Amino acid sequence: MELFIQISQFLLSLSILIVLHELGHFIPAKYFKTRVEKFYLFFDPKFSLFKITRGGTEYGIGWLPLGGYVKIAGMIDESMDKEQMKKPPEPWEFRSKPAWQRLIIMIGGVTVNVILAVIIYWMIFFIAGSTYLPNDSLTDGIWCTHDLATEVGFKTGDKIISVDGKEENRFSRMMNKIYVGKEVLVERDGKQMLIELPVDLLGKISEAEIKGGFFNFRMPFFVSTLVEGYGAVGSGIEVKDRIIGLNGKEIKYYDQFKQGVAGLNGQTVKVTVDRDGEVFNYDVKLSEKGIAGLGFAGVKLSQLEKLGMYKLNVQEYTLLEALPAGFNEATETLGDYINGLKKLANVETGAYKGVGGFIAIVNIFPDHWDWLVFWKLTAFLSLMLAVMNLLPIPALDGGHVMFLLYEMVVQRKPNEKFMEYAQLTGMAMLLLLLLYANGNDVVGLF
Repeated sequence: MELFIQISQFLLSLSILIVLHELGHFIPAKYFKTRVEKFYLFFDPKFSLFKITRGGTEYGIGWLPLGGYVKIAGMIDESMDKEQMKKPPEPWEFRSKPAWQRLIIMIGGVTVNVILAVIIYWMIFFIAGSTYLPNDSLTDGIWCTHDLATEVGFKTGDKIISVDGKEENRFSRMMNKIYVGKEVLVERDGKQMLIELPVDLLGKISEAEIKGGFFNFRMPFFVSTLVEGYGAVGSGIEVKDRIIGLNGKEIKYYDQFKQGVAGLNGQTVKVTVDRDGEVFNYDVKLSEKGIAGLGFAGVKLSQLEKLGMYKLNVQEYTLLEALPAGFNEATETLGDYINGLKKLANVETGAYKGVGGFIAIVNIFPDHWDWLVFWKLTAFLSLMLAVMNLLPIPALDGGHVMFLLYEMVVQRKPNEKFMEYAQLTGMAMLLLLLLYANGNDVVGLF
C-alpha cells in the first residue's frame, strides 16, 4: 500500500508538470499561428490510451509514462517526421516563423516550469507559513549519525558556522550546502576550525547509500522497543521512557548514551529514566558487544520544542508577503540544484554514482499522503525539469534553443540534414542516460 501511495504521488506530480510544461510550448505556438498537430501526456508508441481531436490538434494520453510532448508542424523533433520536412514550408509551420518567435515557443516550457515553482512556493508560504529549525538553536551542536561524517572531519557537538564562507540559518538547508560545498567552518570546544570537504564527497555519500544526510540535530533518548535477548528486557525499563542518566552522569542526548556505554562490554550499568515526570534507576547488563537492547525512538521537532530543547522559527505571511518569500525559495532551490549538476559534470566528484532514475524519484515521495510535502516536491521537480530541459543537448529544449541562437547570430539556419543527425544523436544520449540512471536504481535494489 505504501508503494502504491508513492507511485500515485509520483504519477500525479509528473502529470501536472508535463501538461503545464507542454502548455508552455503550446500557447505561444498557437499565439503565433503555428499548427500544433499533437498534445500528449506520456508517450504513445503504436497506440494511445485516450485521444480526441479538437481545432486540428490531437489531444491524448499515452501508455508510456516517460514524459510528454507537443508535435509542432514543420519542426524536427522526437517524432522525426522527415516526410513533412521534404515538402515546401507552409506559412503555418514552425520553420516558417521568425527566429524570435521560434525561440519564445521553445523556451515556453521551461518558463512555465519556473513560474509554476514560484507559484507553488508562494502558496505554501501563504497557506502554511514557514516553520524551521534555526541553526543557531543547536546550542549543543550536531549529531554525526553516520561514520562518513567523522571520516570527513565532523564531530558530534560541532556547531556549524558557515559553508564556503556563507552562513545558513535554516538547519534543513545546511546539508544541501555541504553536499556541494568545499569547506565548512565549525566551532568545536569553543574554538573555530575549518573542515576541508573531499572533492568526491558526493561519491562517498552514494557508495555509503546515505539518505537524508550524515548528521542531524541531537535528540533525547526515548525508548521505542526492548529487544529480546538483551539486558534491558526485565530490567524495569519501559517503552516511552526517556533515558536521562548513565552511571550517575546526566544524559541529555541519545548520542551521549551510545558514547557512554562504549567500552563497557559485558558490564552492568545503571540507567536513569524519566517516566511521566517520575525518575527511576535500573541496572542493565550489556552484551559482550556492549548492546543494552534499547530501541531508539525518533522525535519530531514540534515535540522537541515542547521539551524546551530547541526553539523553532515560525513565520506567517500575507498573500503579498508570501510572493517574494516564494521567489527566494525557488531561487535558492534552483541554485542548489545547479551547483549539484556542476558537481555531477566533474568526474572527480564521483557524483555520477548517485544518479538515479524513476525509482529514485518515486522514493523521494513519502509513503503516506502529505499534501504539503507533495507540493514542495512538485515545486522542486518543476525546477529540476526546467534545468534539465535547458541543457544544450539536441532533442531537449536547450538543444533547439542553442541552434536558434546560432541562427540569430549568423543569420543562417543550420542545415536540415545536420539537424536530423543532431536530433538522433541527442535522443541516443538521452536514452543512454536513461538506461544508466535506471540501471543504478535496479542495482541499488540488491
